[in-house]
Amino acid sequence: MYTFLVVDDSAEAREAISDILSMEPSFYVIGQASGGQQALDFLKQRKADIILMDINMPEMDGFETTRRIKNSYPESTIIMLSVSDDVQDFFEALKLGAQGYLIKNLEPDLWLDYLRSVASGDTPLEKRIALRILKEFTEGNEPSVPEAEQDVLTRREKEILQYVADGYTNRNIAEALSISENTVKNHLKNILQKLHLKNRVQLARYAMEHENRDDPL
Repeated sequence: MYTFLVVDDSAEAREAISDILSMEPSFYVIGQASGGQQALDFLKQRKADIILMDINMPEMDGFETTRRIKNSYPESTIIMLSVSDDVQDFFEALKLGAQGYLIKNLEPDLWLDYLRSVASGDTPLEKRIALRILKEFTEGNEPSVPEAEQDVLTRREKEILQYVADGYTNRNIAEALSISENTVKNHLKNILQKLHLKNRVQLARYAMEHENRDDPL
């Protein structure tokens, strides 16, 4: 059983989030807070495994509330909630110690999948945000991959590229394909050379932008 504290200034939003969480038998909402101070007061009495924190709240926003919670309860797991996929909001949340970031208009199934991963110890990043971040990192240095170059990837290289798009680490890829990490690294090196990409960041962006397309994934 994983306990949740839902922090949002909108009563309708708190109820909607609680309804989503109720769809997962192992999730239990132990409290709701309409603002940052109320959340801090609640945590003095009872701890929650995961805190869902709205960013935009009056008086004390989600960033300041997160900072105060992390100062008092550094072990807290906080997932920021926003209607925006603004990459700067994500970076600010990360700097303050938040473990994740969810867009409010995602489908409930995606919310639950994400939160199950967080509860199990992973810290996944919602893919839309991840792509925005990768674009931020590679802005002004965007590689152009000719169609002819895309076609030279082998079936295994395309398979590995799909895993990269899904956020797998080298170790995860190795385990999924029952090969060594060194073999994965060699494949990635060959993919970078064939696509004329410089590093893993550019490769991740390329993989995510071409995910589920016929070329080359």
